[in-house]
Amino acid sequence: MKKLVSILSFVALWSYAVSSAQLLAPNEVGVTMGHLDTIVRDVEVTKKFWILLGGTPIKVRGMDVMKFPGVFVFLRKGEPSGGSIGTTVDHPGFHVPNGDEFLAKMKAAGVKVEPNPRRSGLGYLYTPDDLRVEILGNEVLDDKITIPIVSQHIHFSLPPSAVTEAQAWYGKMFGAVATVGPQNSAAADLPGARLYFGKSPNPPLPTEGRSLDHIGFEVENLEAFCKQLEASGVKFDKPYSKSGQADYASAELTDPWGTRIELTDGLDRL
Repeated sequence: MKKLVSILSFVALWSYAVSSAQLLAPNEVGVTMGHLDTIVRDVEVTKKFWILLGGTPIKVRGMDVMKFPGVFVFLRKGEPSGGSIGTTVDHPGFHVPNGDEFLAKMKAAGVKVEPNPRRSGLGYLYTPDDLRVEILGNEVLDDKITIPIVSQHIHFSLPPSAVTEAQAWYGKMFGAVATVGPQNSAAADLPGARLYFGKSPNPPLPTEGRSLDHIGFEVENLEAFCKQLEASGVKFDKPYSKSGQADYASAELTDPWGTRIELTDGLDRL
């Protein structure tokens, strides 16, 4: 039954991504997956990677951004201190109709591909700055997928003692609904992304300054939402602001384990 519910939820996700706005409708507390903020050495080279993956390039406040169903990927020029592996966010994940064929196409184009022997039709790609990206293909749903690629998950890598605590924290802060991932692992669902809370064999590093600098959630009525978080004891790295950001409002915080999070209000209109 759990597997059936999961399958039906993904079918609904794909249907919505095709028929409505770029980002998915928010959950009950007004939160949906928003964006990935990446630091890249060469914007044009990195754009080619994301375009090959299936993204559509746009400009937001002069910055290069890639649009995917369910998520935006911001390309911020800079010098990342390292890739995503070893940080609290090991990788984001995307779902495609046929993972094996997709990975073969990417490999033929010269992209670094790393097969995952644990599951069929699944593997990893690496951006030019070593941001790890997981590709999933589920043949059970092939006849139901109507788009070539869609945001599927964020995979955290945390100290074993922090896994269930993180699952509860993301539920309390953002309304992520607790569920069970592969091998009975801890997970939580947000529109646009399932949050997987994996166990890191070594103490993970913070995301700040790495190729995946931070993740982002889109929030309805962000100003009021930030006031609620502050009332619950959350300290913001950058408080709610609209100044200098004609496209959207934002605020920034860091979770208890070192993942930078940007909250936005307005990306869903882009």
